[in-house]
Amino acid sequence: MTQIKILNGRFAVSTAPPSEGDLRALAEDGYKAVVNLRCQDEADQPLAPDREGEVVASLGLEYCHLPVAGGTISDELVDEFRASVEALPKPVLVHCASGKRAGAFTIMHLASQQGMSGDATLQKAADMGFVCDEPALENFVRNYVDRAQDLCTQNRSQPAYEKTIR
Repeated sequence: MTQIKILNGRFAVSTAPPSEGDLRALAEDGYKAVVNLRCQDEADQPLAPDREGEVVASLGLEYCHLPVAGGTISDELVDEFRASVEALPKPVLVHCASGKRAGAFTIMHLASQQGMSGDATLQKAADMGFVCDEPALENFVRNYVDRAQDLCTQNRSQPAYEKTIR
C-alpha cells in the first residue's frame, strides 16, 4: 500500500493514489470510504476516477470524487469536502497525487472541528510530516481555519434563539 498517514481513528491521508490492490487492502483493513481529490485529466493515475469509484463500490466501500485543481481551492470547495466526509462512514482514506491537497483538506476539516488556530494547524500538520512548500496553500489553510474558528466563536457567543433565526 502507498504510504498512509493516519490522522485519527476516522481519517487517513495517502501520499499517492491507490492501485486496485491498495483498495482491496484498504477494505481488508476496515476502511469504509475513499475520497479522491484528483482531477480526471491528471497524469500518472493508476486508476481514472470513474474506474476507482467502480472498484471501491465493488469492495463494498463508499466513494466520493471531489476534483480539486491546485489553483482552484476555495472556501466553498473546502466546505463541500467537509460536508461530504462527515456524511461518509468511517474510517475514510483521502487521497490526491502527493498528499498535499488531501492533507490540507483533511487537516482543515479536523482543525475547524477542534477550534484550532491557523498557525497551530500548520504546526500540527508539520509535526505529522506534511510538508507545505506552496506559500499560497499555506496561507489558504491558515486563513480558512482562522475564519472557521472566528465563526465558531461567534456562534458560541450568540443566544440560542438568535442561532435558530438565522
